[in-house]
Amino acid sequence: MSSTQFDGDIDSFVSYLKSNRGLSANTLKAYRADLTACLHLFELRGVTDLNEITLDDLRSWMAVESRDHARSSMVRKTVAVRGFFAWAYEHGLTTTDPAATLMTPSIPSTLPAVLTESQAEQLLDVAEHAVATNQYKDDGGAAAAPGSGKAAGKTADKSADTVNRSEAPARADKRDNARVVAESQRNAAILELLYATGIRVAELVSMDIADIDFSNRTIKVTGKGNKQRVVPFGLPAQRALETWLEQGRPVLARTATDAVKSRAANALFLGARGGRIDQRIARDIVHRAAREAGVPDISPHALRHSAATHMLDGGADLREVQEMLGHSSLKTTQRYTHVSIEQLKNRYGQAFPRA
Repeated sequence: MSSTQFDGDIDSFVSYLKSNRGLSANTLKAYRADLTACLHLFELRGVTDLNEITLDDLRSWMAVESRDHARSSMVRKTVAVRGFFAWAYEHGLTTTDPAATLMTPSIPSTLPAVLTESQAEQLLDVAEHAVATNQYKDDGGAAAAPGSGKAAGKTADKSADTVNRSEAPARADKRDNARVVAESQRNAAILELLYATGIRVAELVSMDIADIDFSNRTIKVTGKGNKQRVVPFGLPAQRALETWLEQGRPVLARTATDAVKSRAANALFLGARGGRIDQRIARDIVHRAAREAGVPDISPHALRHSAATHMLDGGADLREVQEMLGHSSLKTTQRYTHVSIEQLKNRYGQAFPRA
């Protein structure tokens, strides 16, 4: 990231947001990058004072940025810049607010991608089947029939002669098999929890073991702006979580160095090296599971969309879904009612003779 002579002002603004707005670390990081890029452009144009920047300058910046960024990204960038100049004006850094009338780009209304209920069930069934298959392989599959007579004796003598040479590779294979089983148990638990609760992937990877209440079958979720909510989950998710915590997690935890182990001691989900799992790995788990299940390729966020849509299809109240998803605005949740209506229209067209 390029530095600018305005970095001190950007730092002060980000600190203000962190203290007064409760924005997430990811949002603050994005805002900082947006502002740095914006002010760096003006610096290249010879600007040395924030007061030199005009509305036309900001519109010119938007035109440059929009060549390489989606509208959704431009909305965030515009919000960051507008917020920065409003803050600068309020705190006496500028004599005017040039961004006060800067328009936010409009985003076309698109319906979120979702799986059908049968596709979601297929996705989770395949993940569960992978756990069973890997456990079977780890146990050695079907036991071989024991030998008899002289042949058995020769085999035993030969095994005794080679045991020292084969023990180390066998132990390594056993460890690898145990890790594969553990990862499949983790993956199944992640998929079940994402679908059962509709939580965001950032919320998933930040969860600790203590956030799960098995007695009430609920999880405590820390969402955007550090807002907390309690979300219920079902029996399949409970079983998957218990299997992961009792069997899989200890296996991956053993692979961690002492430093990593101490940092991830409370983490609910672990990566292959025993540290807290990151968002990239969690997304890859969902994409890979979709391919293996033969369902449309989806992201964790699409799984969140699917959970919300299926809840509404099942008769859940819009306010309940809003609470579960952690939406601050009911308008955001209402997008899923449009998905449900579209699906209803499709089913109507297929089933009703005079559709």
